[in-house]
Parts: sequence; C-alpha cells; structure tokens
Amino acid sequence: MTADPETKLRADARRNRDQIIAAAKEMFAAQGPDVPMEEIARRAGVGVGTLYRRFPDREALIRAVAQHNFALVLEEARAAAREEPSAWQALVRLLRQSRELRLSVQLALVSPLAWTILRNDAKTQEFRDAILDVLDGIVRTAQQDGTLRTDIGTGDVAVLVSLLLRRIPFAPDEDLLLDRALTLILDGLSARQGSPLPGAPTSAFDLMRAKHSRKEAPPGCA
Repeated sequence: MTADPETKLRADARRNRDQIIAAAKEMFAAQGPDVPMEEIARRAGVGVGTLYRRFPDREALIRAVAQHNFALVLEEARAAAREEPSAWQALVRLLRQSRELRLSVQLALVSPLAWTILRNDAKTQEFRDAILDVLDGIVRTAQQDGTLRTDIGTGDVAVLVSLLLRRIPFAPDEDLLLDRALTLILDGLSARQGSPLPGAPTSAFDLMRAKHSRKEAPPGCA
C-alpha cells in the first residue's frame, strides 16, 4: 500500500525538523549560536528555504534547541525517579546524564541573545521548573532514606550541577575532568559525616524565587 500523501508530508516535515535541530545542536556546541544558518542547513542536509520554513529566524532555532535539550533532561529525570531502586541511585543517574543541559547552559553564558531568549521563553522555564520538581522529590526521598546528607536542599544540588555544566577552558580531557568532579560531588553529597556547611539549605523555591527576582545574569541550570 502507498502511504497517504499528507501523512508522508508530515513525516518529511518532522524528519527535516529533527535533522535541523540535531545539526544546530552540534554546530552551536562547536562554534556558538552565531554560526551561519546556511551552514546549519547544509549540515542538516536540507535547503535553506526548508530551514527558514521550520524556523523563521535564529531566535526560533535557539529556542527550539533549548526546549529539545530541557525536554530530554526532564524525560531522563522522570525515568531515573521511576526506574532506579533507590532515590540515591536515581540522583547518581540523573547527575551522570545531565550533560544534555550543557549546551543550553553554555549558550546562555556566552551569548547575550541566547540568554535573553531562554530567560523569556515560557516553555523553557516550564521545563526548568518541572526538572527542579522531580529533583526535589528525589532529594527529599534520599534524605528520608538516610543516603543523602540532610543539611542541604534541592537548590544546593542544582547549583552543583550547574557548575559541572560550564565549559572548562584549556582542559586536556574535559570529560575525564568532569567525571572526576562528579565523583567528588557525589562523595560530598552522601550521608557520611562531613564538614559542616555554612548557612541554611537552599531549597528549590529559593532558586525559583531568585530566578524571577534577578534577570540580569545567566541562570546556569538552576
């Protein structure tokens, strides 16, 4: 049987969109968000006209890339909370898989245009808040289980993640350094007796309140 023409058209449009987003993610990561749109189209294997039909300007493409990244992180966070046998293992899995956020965070840090887009996009903020909500549940459960230190809050964990997502200049092996840093962070988060922390725990609410009251600086992932 021959596929319905309208169904095939929709499938082609979806495939083109996915190819463009994948190419944009790769090129943004390598060259930054100012890479020419024509080069992105070429990398995606589509015509420039097709790219502009899907994304009428650079802002729309940056927004789509960020939303795609945050959606993947939210999906992974929910999967970790649902599938892992303990909250601590869910937290470890989530932190180890958090690098999908790195491109969006780095875009916001190095590009004023990207920072403005991500700050003002309601869907991106919705994804961020949903990720924080899932993380909050994991943190609270791990603390109740006795595996995560109790003198921290979800905001503290989110801030640590945001530090991992920043680019390390001149690193000989960035992935290895990040793996080492993550191992140190997990050791510091465990419920074993450690050094006392100054101040009070930072909650997810503290981060969201600060995010809405301070609009002048890039947000990291928190």
